[in-house]
Amino acid sequence: SQSPRRIELLKQITTNFEVIPSTVEEILDPQRTPRENAIALAVEKAQSVARHHAGRFVLGADTIVVLDGKVIGKPIDRNDAHQILRRLGGREHQVITGIAVVRNSTFQDAAVSTVVIKPLTDEEISRYIDTGEPLDKAGAYAIQGEGAFMVSSYQGSYTNIVGLPVETVRDLLHQAGYDSID
Repeated sequence: SQSPRRIELLKQITTNFEVIPSTVEEILDPQRTPRENAIALAVEKAQSVARHHAGRFVLGADTIVVLDGKVIGKPIDRNDAHQILRRLGGREHQVITGIAVVRNSTFQDAAVSTVVIKPLTDEEISRYIDTGEPLDKAGAYAIQGEGAFMVSSYQGSYTNIVGLPVETVRDLLHQAGYDSID
């Protein structure tokens, strides 16, 4: 992932890594649950990169936002961002990040966090969209940025909501035998 948020979070675990983006197309399988999709995409991404980097530890991740059992992706434009934030306002949703670590075997898991967004006015939504922040984020907000004002509460991993569940990554790297955790 080239996500600056994920890079900063991974630095909490180790500084010994190289960013190699996967070229895997992110297609959800309607026969799978959102959690299963997040894990499957993370595995696919990690295995795709690992094929070209034998013997190295490869980490793959995929984060999805789920409201009422339906996946909410990144907004395609300002209007879509507005619609997403209207739907999230006053409601709770889940942020699910699938994680895979590949070396000789594949280790996989997912972190699930629940976020409650306060009721939002159209004016609040428009002001937030004007910042540009929601336009490249699944769920159209960033808890660690200017979007923090919208979050009334959350349960689970904060770093998962940001984009990479540090606790889950540590566990999977440990299971895979990675011993260079800072």
